[in-house]
Parts: sequence; structure tokens; C-alpha cells
Amino acid sequence: MRIIFDLLLTFMKIGFFTFGGGYAMLSVIEDNCVEKKKWITHDDMMNVTVIAESTPGPIAINCATFVGYRQARILGSIAATVGIVLPSFAVILIISGFLDNFLEIEVVKNAFRGIKCAVGILIISAAVTMIKNMKKKPFPIAVLVCSTLAMLAIDLFSLRFSAITIIVFAALLGLAVFAVTNTKGKNAESQK
Repeated sequence: MRIIFDLLLTFMKIGFFTFGGGYAMLSVIEDNCVEKKKWITHDDMMNVTVIAESTPGPIAINCATFVGYRQARILGSIAATVGIVLPSFAVILIISGFLDNFLEIEVVKNAFRGIKCAVGILIISAAVTMIKNMKKKPFPIAVLVCSTLAMLAIDLFSLRFSAITIIVFAALLGLAVFAVTNTKGKNAESQK
């Protein structure tokens, strides 16, 4: 039961003190779950990030659910998910109930300008950590470079092209490379 409470409190802290959504939370989730608590490994974090991006729902909630499940199965996944969702829900409920023009308040407006900068840094931090922990093989590096260049071109030239298409294309390419590599490996073993 202690792990359930620990999951709930850890993810409540992440949910309460992290602004900017799921990508901004990734570096904080990794710091807490990989570095401090040792609940999952860096490879697990990379895998769950990829899976969480490709499945419906916010990435941070999907990551929390995975970590919770890994630690304490269904109860753990419920505790971690509630922990990461509850702070945001409570803050928005309070703000919407008491302040009609919350974002019009000068102090709040200025605070959000600062928060935008911090969110960008958190997202870059998560990306750098993932790149550092990525296996340095030609295929993943090629996919990383091509995806980055494609997204830059889409943004620079204001093209109407969905990032989801790039994700699906990279996934299909990865499956094809895996199938070819796996087939070659089986053929080499059968010839021995």
C-alpha cells in the first residue's frame, strides 16, 4: 500500500508543479521515476514516451499510467493517473469558479510569459535527454535527422502537413527495417 501512496504523491507533485503540458512534464517524470525513485529505466522511459505519443490521450497521463502499472499493476496505474490529473483539475476548477477574467489580470499575464519560456526549456531538456539515451545506430539517427528536418521545413514554409503522418511513416519504416533485419537473422541462423 505504501507504493500506491508514493505513486499518488509523486505524480501529484509532478502534476502540480509542471506547467506546459505533457512534453514539458517528460523531463520531470524522468527525473523522478528514473533518476530518483528508480521505478523504470532510461530505456523504459524512451519506450513509454514513444508509445504514449502514439496512443490516444495526453502523453504525461499515458506515462504516469505506465509507471504506475509497472510498480503496482491496476491500483498503481490508477494512483499515478489520478495523481497527475488531480492538481490540474483542481487548479482549473478553482480558477474557473472564482475568476472570470483570470488571464486578463496583469500579474497573471506576466507570469504566463515567464512560464512560456520555462516550458520551452523543459521540452528541450526532455528532447536532449532522449537523444542522449537513444541507441547510437544508423537507423534511429537517420529517422531523428529526417523527422527534425521535415518538421522544420513544414514550420518554415507553413505547409499543411500533419506531424502524425511523419510519425506513422517512421513507424512503418521501423517495422520494415525490423522485418528485414529479423528475416536476415533467421536466415543466417538456419544456414549454420
